[in-house]
Amino acid sequence: MFKNGNVTVMVSDLHRAVEFYVGTLGLKLQYEVPGQWAQVEAPGLTIGLHPAGEDTPQPGKSDSLSIGFEVEDIAAAAEALQAKGIVFAPIVDEKSTKLAFFNDPDGNPLYLAEVK
Repeated sequence: MFKNGNVTVMVSDLHRAVEFYVGTLGLKLQYEVPGQWAQVEAPGLTIGLHPAGEDTPQPGKSDSLSIGFEVEDIAAAAEALQAKGIVFAPIVDEKSTKLAFFNDPDGNPLYLAEVK
């Protein structure tokens, strides 16, 4: 029934968002329609970047949605991204998972996860 899926992130500046997700986070740009849509790929996840408009949800306003990226070593991954200017909340160490929360340039919630 379903062919594919993605998470769509509303952004205030498409160019800046592409720079962040591709340049800073190192994800792969699948394709872009300048000024209208960009699609980036993480392992097992497709993220659509869409400019916000009058009739769309506004960037960074939905706390019910976050995008997680699983990593092997959360401390090393966080350190590498901090070197690129990303600010993290303190790492949360739960019984089965370590989590490090941060935001994209519009304040949309993202996190790293290390499964123990």
